[in-house]
Amino acid sequence: MSQPLYTISYDVGTTGVKTCLFAITDKIELLAAASEGYNLYVLEDGGAEQDPDEWWAAMCKSTRTVMGQSSITKEQVAGISFCSQMQGLVLVDKEGNAVRRAMSYMDQRARAELKAGIAHGPQIAGANVFKLLKALSATGAVACSVKDPVWKYKWVEAHEPENFKRVHKWLDVKEYLIGRMTGEFVMTQDSAFASLLYDIHKNDWSYSICKLYGVNTDHLAKLVKCTDKVGELREKQAEELGLAAGTAVYGGGGDASLIGVGAGAVDLGDTHIYSGTSGWVSTVVDKSVVDANAMIAATLGARDGYYNYFAELETAAKCVEWVKDHLALDEIGIYLEKNKELRHKHQDREVIYTNLYDYMMAVVNTVPAGSNGVIFTPWLHGNRCPFEDPNARGMFFNISLETGKSEMIRAVVEGVCFHLRWMLETEEKKVKSSDVIRFVGGGALSDVTCQIMADCLGKTIETVDSPQNIGAVGAAATIAVGQGLIRDLGEVKRLIPAAKVFKPNLDNKKIYDRNYKVYTNLYKANKENFAILNGEA
Repeated sequence: MSQPLYTISYDVGTTGVKTCLFAITDKIELLAAASEGYNLYVLEDGGAEQDPDEWWAAMCKSTRTVMGQSSITKEQVAGISFCSQMQGLVLVDKEGNAVRRAMSYMDQRARAELKAGIAHGPQIAGANVFKLLKALSATGAVACSVKDPVWKYKWVEAHEPENFKRVHKWLDVKEYLIGRMTGEFVMTQDSAFASLLYDIHKNDWSYSICKLYGVNTDHLAKLVKCTDKVGELREKQAEELGLAAGTAVYGGGGDASLIGVGAGAVDLGDTHIYSGTSGWVSTVVDKSVVDANAMIAATLGARDGYYNYFAELETAAKCVEWVKDHLALDEIGIYLEKNKELRHKHQDREVIYTNLYDYMMAVVNTVPAGSNGVIFTPWLHGNRCPFEDPNARGMFFNISLETGKSEMIRAVVEGVCFHLRWMLETEEKKVKSSDVIRFVGGGALSDVTCQIMADCLGKTIETVDSPQNIGAVGAAATIAVGQGLIRDLGEVKRLIPAAKVFKPNLDNKKIYDRNYKVYTNLYKANKENFAILNGEA
């Protein structure tokens, strides 16, 4: 391929956007990248919201930064695509303006709406058995979580009727941004599936399920594929972004769809693990698979004909950020604003770190596997699977007088790995996972974390280059397909080789097996306590 295809990908996450410029030839090469943050507004009533204008401002700033870092001109950019957080609710008016702040996938206010809509009468996994069976038959999933978008939609209808009257279309995060760029109201099929209103047999909206849940079908957007060109960048928005008007805009996909693509986990049976703000375990399957009791379902993938059997943890690497802010920054007076250099003695030599995460991992690596018996549960914002409980919370278990902060920090990393193992083992009751697992996301930047993951799972872990940007790689791949450079997303795998390989230490695995048994007992032992402390009064 003589001429590279230059693309812009937006990875729109929970706390910020990563904007990446790629050159696609016989590989996907990152030329420049920039990140900008925005707020997550966590409310006392269980709400979690974001301001769409903040998304846009972050995109504009990061796009100009990326273009400024490169010699590529704006006219050379052939396409724009997205990888974004999913299961948000962005309600817009006829002009495409948000009628209220977006409700994040983390929002859990709609308990009454969930109960009235599906959690009554004879139940399986918290859902009315007749509605559950009808939903499973049509959509391959069922809206039985308080965090599912349909109950957010019903919450706005019940609590904000004036806003609800202004609604023209129901969009997800990237669909709002596509609308702002192009003026088109669309929703990719994977986003539609995540709304739990998509008929997997007809590849269209399920109007019977919309009726079941009380959804106004006039609010639904036009369905498109992830690899479809859906419009062109308008003049005003192009000027704000610093790009050329008329640039092709593609559907892109949700993070659950495209991070696996960017990881190279695209063939039947391929498993990948992601650890970012949230975390998940996902295995590629070729049919709908559901474990309603464990809240795991096969979500529609970006590649035609394939699904991702998907189990989610609400807070993964976010827990490491939490422990950084609340434990590490108090460690023996270390503050980055005071000390630009962090010194740690390693094997009789002093190593200087300028990044607090790297310093933390170096310290963690001096603590033995199992954190001297300390166990952490990473349920800082409730939990979804293998059990659904918005009341569940994080805790440190088995602290003694000998416990220090270093053990507690390592226990947080191990606790996230324990939960990912729990979800993987639950998935394996229905499907076979791969022997070698691709590990991606910001959590995969640390070799220490990667080795803990391998030891905890007892499986070989592979990472790829720039694992924190892997969703943007998947988004770039949708443009490559849309432009005809590759036939389908299955061809992406050969373009994304493993960068590092981590083999499990079986001696450490024995220790983790012991701690893991305790870990999986902790929720059952404390379910009632969580309800007392965090349930509705």
